[in-house]
Amino acid sequence: MRPVIRHLLFLVLFASTSRAVDFTWRTERFEGRDYVSLQQMEEFYGFASHLAPVNNVIGLDSGKAQMQITLNSREIEINGVKHWLAFPVIEQGDNVLFSRLDLAKIIEPSLRPEFIPNMSPVKTVVLDPGHGANDKGAVSRYGNEKDFALDVCLRARRILLDRGYQVIMTRSTDVLIPLEERPQVANRTPDSIFVSVHFNASSENGQASGFEVFSITPRGAPSTADEALSLRDVRSEPGNVVDVQSGALATCVYHSLLGNIPQADRGIKNARFAVIRLATVPAILIEGGFLSSVSDSSLVGSAAWRTKLAEAIVEGIDSYKNLAERKQPPKMVADYRRIAPGSVTLREMTDASTTVHPKDLPASN
Repeated sequence: MRPVIRHLLFLVLFASTSRAVDFTWRTERFEGRDYVSLQQMEEFYGFASHLAPVNNVIGLDSGKAQMQITLNSREIEINGVKHWLAFPVIEQGDNVLFSRLDLAKIIEPSLRPEFIPNMSPVKTVVLDPGHGANDKGAVSRYGNEKDFALDVCLRARRILLDRGYQVIMTRSTDVLIPLEERPQVANRTPDSIFVSVHFNASSENGQASGFEVFSITPRGAPSTADEALSLRDVRSEPGNVVDVQSGALATCVYHSLLGNIPQADRGIKNARFAVIRLATVPAILIEGGFLSSVSDSSLVGSAAWRTKLAEAIVEGIDSYKNLAERKQPPKMVADYRRIAPGSVTLREMTDASTTVHPKDLPASN
């Protein structure tokens, strides 16, 4: 039996258009959770009817938005980039079902970000270079994560200041700031967002490469790295008050990263890292490539490439600011790729002679 509902969660997120007000969502209960059907998704968002799955993937296109759904998986592609859902898309008889939590927290904000409520203006960007001092983070032949993260943040800081933002850095020198203190800087700053910059590493897969961007895991969901729910997952964290807004910030920045820099798409993910879990303003953590990868580390070791990374981060912040303040739909990866490429050549970006060592890092103004 399908209960007919107008649940508060749906009213909050979907009461933005006349079609939304008139639409009645029907949920199905499965393994203790509420799900909605693919048929309802197609009707609500105006997707053309899908064909039979090809290699377990269903494609949807409304003319304005596209989705690639992998059945029995948490992986979904929305408007050209990968997202990770809280729960797998499942098949129940003739139905394809999505968890109501994923619809409310990931799919709806990605497809209609201009209807996200309670978005504050963006006046200050708090940049958080990961690690510092004795905590080197990941290491490569070209240098340490702590130095690369600081360098990218200092480059982004200059660009942001030129564009009229106020900028605060949790550290501007090689010092170690306790994790719990970093988001507090943003929490004390009105109309701010928090952007933490890191670089990745894998001890198990030396071929792992590409970007990842994390925002806070919604309450009641496992983090992307976890297979199943735990008791911790039902606890509300400080960052959950802005989990949809943080997800929108992550999406804006991720589209800019992939649209401006050709890297592997590892997806927009959720986690409860301390720096985003304790932030009560929109907060994300960027993994700007794998220092354990030969190809990624050589790029990260290039000053010109790190400038491109800083520029892409700022472009994503601009996109989020326009969304928050003017309800302007953010740029998608395809929009960035239609823009003529910059003047930095691949050879310049991979030239090891441009590597910045700790003693060469620019000072903060």
